[in-house]
Amino acid sequence: MKGFDDLSSKWLWPRRIDWTNFSSAWQEANLGKAFTNNTIITIVSLLFIILIEACASYPLARFQTKFNKLLYTVFISALIIPPLTILVPLYQFFIDIHGMNTYWGIVVLHITFNLPITIFLYTGFISTLPRELDEAAMMDGMSRIGLFFKMILPLLKLVTATVLIMTGVGVWNDYQFSLFFLQKVEMRTVTVALATFFGPQSSNVGWVAAGSLIAVLPITLLYLFLQRYFITGLSSGAVKG
Repeated sequence: MKGFDDLSSKWLWPRRIDWTNFSSAWQEANLGKAFTNNTIITIVSLLFIILIEACASYPLARFQTKFNKLLYTVFISALIIPPLTILVPLYQFFIDIHGMNTYWGIVVLHITFNLPITIFLYTGFISTLPRELDEAAMMDGMSRIGLFFKMILPLLKLVTATVLIMTGVGVWNDYQFSLFFLQKVEMRTVTVALATFFGPQSSNVGWVAAGSLIAVLPITLLYLFLQRYFITGLSSGAVKG
């Protein structure tokens, strides 16, 4: 990394390599605790997003009633609502239910606001699965719940990989919700912690760059691991959505 006094913007090899920005960023922003917060929030959010919204998408895809079509339309219509437009009432609501500065509060927010796009993908993908699977399983005496968890859910690995990447990146990199709903220092996420390096008096770009590089590594590894499923799952989930 460039030294603190090197402000050049040219793409040239620096005069010396300075690794202190990484250690300074880690210590000054308390990135160890921030990474722990990010990991807990992201993993728990993704688990509930996949479980709840895959279960919700199954009846929407299999039972094309007027009510289900209306419900699906409502879910998809929510995609056009920017989260920040309802920030004030949402903020007051979370104060009333004591959800501020809690893991469960921020997890509920991520589950809710990722619901439209996830239902869109899962519903479209499940619609491509032949109904004969359901009929054959139920003729063998399997219940709807058993059918979903034993047959349908394992077939959703392609679209689940897409959901993991899309929502995982969004939850890991979230700034707006974390800034307003996790205000205690010990509850800060990585993005909020790195933002503390920018102030009215000074800004330490070197620390921010080093911290950002550290922060992007986990989600980059997730993408590299799941990339072969990503495009296939995205296109399959959008076919009939």
